[in-house]
Amino acid sequence: MKVEIIVNNLIGKLSFLNHAISSKSQLPILLNLLIETKKGKLKLSSTDLEIGIETYIPATILEEGGITIPARNFIELITSISDTTITMQTSQNNLEIISKKTRSVFQTIPYEDFPKLYDERGELIAVIEEKDLRRDFSTVVFSASQDSARPALSGVLVKRETGGFLLVATDGFRLSLQHYKLSDTKISTEKSFIVPARVFKELLSIKEEKKEIEIYIVEGSNQILFQQGETLLIGRLIEAEFPNFEKIIPSDFSLSITFDREEMYKAVKICSIFAKDSANVIKLHLQRDHITVSSHTPSVGENKVDVEAVLTGEENEIAFNAKYLLDLFSNLQGDELVFEMTGPLNPGVFKIKGDTSFLHLIMPIRTGQ
Repeated sequence: MKVEIIVNNLIGKLSFLNHAISSKSQLPILLNLLIETKKGKLKLSSTDLEIGIETYIPATILEEGGITIPARNFIELITSISDTTITMQTSQNNLEIISKKTRSVFQTIPYEDFPKLYDERGELIAVIEEKDLRRDFSTVVFSASQDSARPALSGVLVKRETGGFLLVATDGFRLSLQHYKLSDTKISTEKSFIVPARVFKELLSIKEEKKEIEIYIVEGSNQILFQQGETLLIGRLIEAEFPNFEKIIPSDFSLSITFDREEMYKAVKICSIFAKDSANVIKLHLQRDHITVSSHTPSVGENKVDVEAVLTGEENEIAFNAKYLLDLFSNLQGDELVFEMTGPLNPGVFKIKGDTSFLHLIMPIRTGQ
């Protein structure tokens, strides 16, 4: 293999490929990048067996071939080179990287040993816009569990419904639900599936000029593929039963209160300073024209912040984990939010004012006061 490539084109892809490199692996090949020539371009691939990434970069192909090289060292080298172009060529079991000022030699592993990321592209089930992905998917993904002990909770349920998809994620203490609208002509599946939250998080970090994202399902290998421009993200669907989330969503409320999201975010952030040493508990005192956000730790102190609000119904109070509130307010784009509840021991529901497609539920904390 021998190729000439612009360094900046390479750097732009390497940071994303690095997301699928194992930090610790019993398989040395997973610590490597696969570099090969294909379709007149340079193709790079990485995988940790949970997710896989492949992407294409424009290059001048002087000699076809492929090789794998240690990813971390390669990325560090490329990002340190000051020259605008480099030549990469294989020589026996080595890869030489040559620029005007530098010459580096990497030991390699044959590319035949690199795991195959997928067997086929599968069925195209939907085409979505990048702006929709960032707006609607980011409001759900953060609610998934970080604990793999319950696999279903570490993923996002994607369920077909009239006009689009229903997206749901929960860790058992909070739940995000988003109705994602999409043209029926672009949806070809009636099935529900659970996508690892990590896959969606990686999808949100792809940087490609093309704004459309194609979604494929490979039933034989139980995989999901996301294609955006020259980059393909591969993940394995979670085979588990998603919990019956509908039964925990309240159907009626004793109060509804509207407030500014950014103002509330700042109030909770201030009070979270005092809540850190007291189980991270934040209290919301819901009153006629404002919400008093408060926290108290005997050994540290206490804090109260008032946020303007408009209440309909009975005044009440409720306590939440500050982290859950901060996660919610930082992942939404709506200016005004609506909070609804029936009592201090029942789940509280947050909605975006004027938007019926989204809701977020948080289980309260019993304070004993």
